[in-house]
Amino acid sequence: MKPTLLILAAGMASRYGSMKQTEGFGPSGETIMDYSIYDAIRAGFGKVVFIIRKDFAEGFKNNFEPKLKGKIETAYVYQELDSFLNGLMVPEGRTKPWGTGHAVLCAKNAIQEPFAVINADDFYGKDGFAKAAQFLTQQCDEKNYAIIGYELAKTLSEHGTVSRGVCDVDANGVLLEINERTKIYREGDKIIYEDNEAKREVPFNSSVSMNFWCFHSNLFGNTEKLFHQFVKDNSENIKAEFFIPIPAADFVKNQAGTIRVIPCSSQWFGVTYKEDAPSVKASLDKLIEEGEYPSSLWS
Repeated sequence: MKPTLLILAAGMASRYGSMKQTEGFGPSGETIMDYSIYDAIRAGFGKVVFIIRKDFAEGFKNNFEPKLKGKIETAYVYQELDSFLNGLMVPEGRTKPWGTGHAVLCAKNAIQEPFAVINADDFYGKDGFAKAAQFLTQQCDEKNYAIIGYELAKTLSEHGTVSRGVCDVDANGVLLEINERTKIYREGDKIIYEDNEAKREVPFNSSVSMNFWCFHSNLFGNTEKLFHQFVKDNSENIKAEFFIPIPAADFVKNQAGTIRVIPCSSQWFGVTYKEDAPSVKASLDKLIEEGEYPSSLWS
């Protein structure tokens, strides 16, 4: 059974200031998502599921359907505030989406096979998809999930600080925990993160999560229960978010499963800030020049 790629594309793009998911960065107007889908197809994925907002579904489909037809199966699911509330009410005053864990849950009825999850606006590279496909087809089961780990030094922005989930890994490459570090940046020959007023160093080769997960479809059942409890617990907190690491941590703690961190050699890049766009375009041009991608992905 071929694995599925689930793309989180319902984000508001607030820091970037535009709908960055559908902005063209490649020479023929390709989005970052186009490169992810291209890499997924050549790695052996059989379907792509897009999580989007209903209000831009028509334009989104008009963009992707013509170029993907006949190349990979597609499906679309919507992340709405009332999705999977199972009778609970949306807290009064809440307008913020429920977070990435809820976004994944919204794909429950569209996915029955092992699947990978990625962000729409991150470039992950060929190696990440090859390793994800290999894990999903050969090792993934009800007790074994994975995360594709990127070298911290290869995930920074030159235009501001970033937040990263730094992976604590045991000698066998199994995830122990993810420590969220905010305000990470390069300072001289070191990588620093700010912890309140203190500056602390993070090793260059630390493995970080860029939200590239590999799951068995049994994730959905437990995630639904956890989300339901999360909504009950946060009825007064209208900005609380249910992130993917919540069901992932519960899987390790209470379901007796393991999450392997699979090291990836690819250079990550993304558009956290508007100023990142030119360097993203330049990075893609370089990869095309080196023969990694054709100058027009879909023609």
